[in-house]
Amino acid sequence: MYKIRKNDNVIVMKGKDRGKSGKVIAVFPDENRAIIQGINFVKRHLRRTREDQQVGIILKESPISIANLGLVCPKCNKPSRIKFTFLSDGTKVRTCKRCDEIIS
Repeated sequence: MYKIRKNDNVIVMKGKDRGKSGKVIAVFPDENRAIIQGINFVKRHLRRTREDQQVGIILKESPISIANLGLVCPKCNKPSRIKFTFLSDGTKVRTCKRCDEIIS
């Protein structure tokens, strides 16, 4: 079970986009990378291979290392570290280390 999942709100802690926050679009656990909406844009040069395809230079989100991200707690609205706890019924959940709030 990974600490950062799809649809989580994260903030960038290191790199050229430091301080920006966004929503996780995709996670690649084998590579320890994630794609964040609106973060880490790169330019891609595309040529026409179909009639209806967009051509030219486009901006596209690129994966960023998970080590450079901090998960934003929904209760305290700050980047926080995550711990795993077990509920009374035995299910494993993610909780914020600052405020002990359960993160879905």
